[in-house]
Amino acid sequence: MNRRRLGCLVCTLFALPLAAHAQSWPAHSVRLVVPFAPGGTTDIVARVVAEKIGPFLGQALVVENRAGGGGVVGANDIAKATPDGYQIGMATVSTTASNPAINPKIPYHALSDFTPIVNIAATPNVIAVNPKFPARDYQGFIAELKKNPGKYSYGSSGTGGIGHLQTELFKTLAGVHITHIPYRGAGPALTDTVSGQVQIVFDNLPSALPFIKEGRLVAIVVAAPSRLAALPNVPTFKEVGLEPVNRMAYYGLYGPKGLPREVVDKLNAAVRSTIALPEVKKRIEDTGSIVIGNSPEEFAAQIRAEYAIYKKVVETAHLALE
Repeated sequence: MNRRRLGCLVCTLFALPLAAHAQSWPAHSVRLVVPFAPGGTTDIVARVVAEKIGPFLGQALVVENRAGGGGVVGANDIAKATPDGYQIGMATVSTTASNPAINPKIPYHALSDFTPIVNIAATPNVIAVNPKFPARDYQGFIAELKKNPGKYSYGSSGTGGIGHLQTELFKTLAGVHITHIPYRGAGPALTDTVSGQVQIVFDNLPSALPFIKEGRLVAIVVAAPSRLAALPNVPTFKEVGLEPVNRMAYYGLYGPKGLPREVVDKLNAAVRSTIALPEVKKRIEDTGSIVIGNSPEEFAAQIRAEYAIYKKVVETAHLALE
């Protein structure tokens, strides 16, 4: 046998296990890493999908919370994972755009160390305050902050997260000063705002809305294309003259770099079938989110665009880590 034929045979033998893996995947449950603590929007969306995806995927999707660093700990877990399809993660604006844009020490590259799979949903963001805060509308909110610079603090899902970066942008544009208190996820930040440990929170609407509906938080302003049916009296950032802050968040799936295309396609199809179920679609929409379900290429383009926007925000507003 000549060298050329031997080389082709070796390549074929190496390719067979990969093809067999892709065809048999998933042979057991798949781990879904949520890079924030339980209770936040990322966790809510992940669990809604995980509960119903089994029949479409052929195996269970097991949610595991890996909080820390504004999403960096969980995201890095995915970036360093073996690309065999058995460990995937929730991709958010915080982990793929805002945190990488402001933090030069992140141990992964947001645009090259992951394989985008699908954008599950997009959601508005909201600034809300504890009911004891001495203002219940935007005009009063701004007046109070300007009257008492440095008196109030706000909670976010973590340093470099979308809540942190959007609030810092808001502070710069509005000319106010409030102190940042980072948490290990939106859930703990909301809990402390409700209890009054901090007075203000900038969070995704799905996790904040139940507290707003119960009167345990007061919505001040939202980042959304237009006023929301759930909060008809709350203006958007665009309405109050702060359009650069008026950006929605996304919640999708991604895997480590080099994830086989067959695995990507199976996951994409399974997620899209799951979110098309009326009960799943309703549960996501009831949180104030919009169901997306796009292609891997479309989601990759969204990630690149969002990263570019937040990189520009950081440079233009001269934002830096505290």
